[in-house]
Amino acid sequence: MKEYDIIAFGTGSAMNIVSAVLGAKPELKVAVIDKDEPGGICLTKGCIPTKILLYPSEIIRTIQRASNFGIDVDLRKVDFKFVMERMRSLIGHDMSNISQGLSQTEELDYYKDMAEFIGPYTLKVGDEKIKGKMILLCTGSKPKIPKIKGLEEIDYHTSDSILQISELPKTIGIVGGGYIAAEYGHFFSTMGSKVSIIGRNPQFLPQEEPEVSALAKKELSKHMEIRTNAEVKVIEKTADGKKKIISTNRDTNETIELIVDEVFIAAGRSSNSDILHPEKSGIKTDKDGWIIVNEFLETTKQNIWAFGDANGKFLFKHAANYESQIVYYNAVQEQENKVSYHAIPHAVFTDPEVAGVGLREAEAIEQFGIKDVIIGFQRYQDTAKGMAMDVEDFFVKIIVQRETMEILGAHIIGPQASVLIQEVINLMYTNDRSVLPLMRGMHIHPALNEVVERAAGNLMTVDHYHHLLEQMGLSVD
Repeated sequence: MKEYDIIAFGTGSAMNIVSAVLGAKPELKVAVIDKDEPGGICLTKGCIPTKILLYPSEIIRTIQRASNFGIDVDLRKVDFKFVMERMRSLIGHDMSNISQGLSQTEELDYYKDMAEFIGPYTLKVGDEKIKGKMILLCTGSKPKIPKIKGLEEIDYHTSDSILQISELPKTIGIVGGGYIAAEYGHFFSTMGSKVSIIGRNPQFLPQEEPEVSALAKKELSKHMEIRTNAEVKVIEKTADGKKKIISTNRDTNETIELIVDEVFIAAGRSSNSDILHPEKSGIKTDKDGWIIVNEFLETTKQNIWAFGDANGKFLFKHAANYESQIVYYNAVQEQENKVSYHAIPHAVFTDPEVAGVGLREAEAIEQFGIKDVIIGFQRYQDTAKGMAMDVEDFFVKIIVQRETMEILGAHIIGPQASVLIQEVINLMYTNDRSVLPLMRGMHIHPALNEVVERAAGNLMTVDHYHHLLEQMGLSVD
């Protein structure tokens, strides 16, 4: 049996630690295990390939708005096969480089095979048994498959398989109403598919502020059908080879049937621990299979650490990278750094873009009370750049604690939301997390970032903010 100082699961964010170890402590024996293509979920099946696909979507929507500015242009053709092959070529190049690097690095052993625990600190990898003094679990996650009658009897897609298609479906039904459903719905609608999104939650994009979700649904519904509060009961084949999705409204019990060429399941992510069997090494998981960790990201078994999707806390690549730093200093450098999730940002790359960080309004009120929460608000259209871009209703919302002026959260819907939110994120990582630098810092005029500056300078009570939402037709009461 081979023994290692460090065994790392995954070739995504786990490699941040492995690279640091090989540079600082080359005498350590290191093994890397990954049954899938190298690079981690973000590169192979997640954020990078989807953003490669979504950039053409951004171009298409820009062209479609060109007439608003007196520009007469025709969009004659969208080459879907080219779009898909370009994506696969770009990520394939990176995967090949990573694979070559792993295979040729003499300082580590690379196992491209299935692995599972068979005892404390002991693993079976393929036909071999190995043991590690320290084990890093960055095992990723997999598409969550809901229990729907008839689903296993049809061919359906997930975020894993959809990246391999080359023929554009004329019609596609997307089961789910979160980030993945929204982004793929946006993509396929720009490519020319007729898209129907069927979400179980009463709110589209349920992780967002209600008013952000309402506006996103309103805008995206111009290009696709979005049903919320709908429970998919049955999916079955039709006589002509299509698929019938039968759903029921959870309030009215109204049954709706939808015939589509393809079904795409986008119901979220689930744990990979069922194939890992962590319990055999004394590692506890929660009821959904996510690996339980403490505030230092150590599991219930000493010197075994779990981060990224493995612990199920924040399934974002940037969160996994942050957690890998915490694990490196705690596990390898033997420090004690507590993980902090006060400012984990996210973005939804649709049209419009959506981005958020920190607390939502209801969470802030629950923690601090409604009298100690104030809201900064600004619409894009009320800035010079926003007016030039001819956008309406999109806005920046900043949640602030009245007494300390600490930023508690921020939420943006509109062009470049994923970029604009960074102004707020950076301040949330300062000692006092104050909103004041956003007010006082000089912003280029006229640039889009002024919408963030003016939101910070336009603070109001929660009641006043809700009154503004009512005027915009986005009441959340």
